[in-house]
Amino acid sequence: MRASDRAYATLLDEIQSGVLRPGAVLGEVEQAARLGVSRTPLREALGRLAGDGLVAQQSPRVTVVTAIDADDIREIFEVRRALEESAARLAAERGDAAAFAELAREFARVDLDGGDAGADGRDAYYALIADFDLALDTAVANDYLTAALRTVRTHLVRVRRLARDNPARLAASVAEHRLIATAISARDADLAAHATHVHLHNALHSILESLAASTSSTTGTVPATAPAPEPAEGPLDLKGRS
Repeated sequence: MRASDRAYATLLDEIQSGVLRPGAVLGEVEQAARLGVSRTPLREALGRLAGDGLVAQQSPRVTVVTAIDADDIREIFEVRRALEESAARLAAERGDAAAFAELAREFARVDLDGGDAGADGRDAYYALIADFDLALDTAVANDYLTAALRTVRTHLVRVRRLARDNPARLAASVAEHRLIATAISARDADLAAHATHVHLHNALHSILESLAASTSSTTGTVPATAPAPEPAEGPLDLKGRS
């Protein structure tokens, strides 16, 4: 791995995991020394992160980790909705039905309300989500669409941390992904897209609530209720499904 790739991977992981928090200063000299690279590969890594929108340059030698707020999250989800609903439709038309049927069975085996509720269970769930995303990308078979999805997912890792410790939301997300995978395996493009729409609606609402609660606990104030996203269309209600 090139030095710049290694520096990029390390900094990306630290930003996404929250080790480097929004506003953290990434001084060129200090970061190069810490990561064991020279300034040139560090600048290349920082340039890639800036292209991802994860850092911003404040001066020629000082870069900071960008903040992410409710408006940013809403904008990410606007793009995510367009991309993922289209991907679900295409996957239902083009994908390997057996592969998605197996993913649905794997989601059915996840129990975040019971024995899988610990950290290991949550990690296994996120690994299953990664498998689902990979299967979706393979089924879509559209390099432009999957490249756009990868960019959105880069930011989603940061966003998902906000709701990571919400067991009820994670359990609901399991059921939602199970239905999406089942719809794709059944070649039902309309249901796959609609189930994706409902999943994203619920995910956005949960994340905005978590962000508001986090802001309240940090500042000691009671924030105004975060505006909820528009209700999902149609009669589909995934709450309480197993």
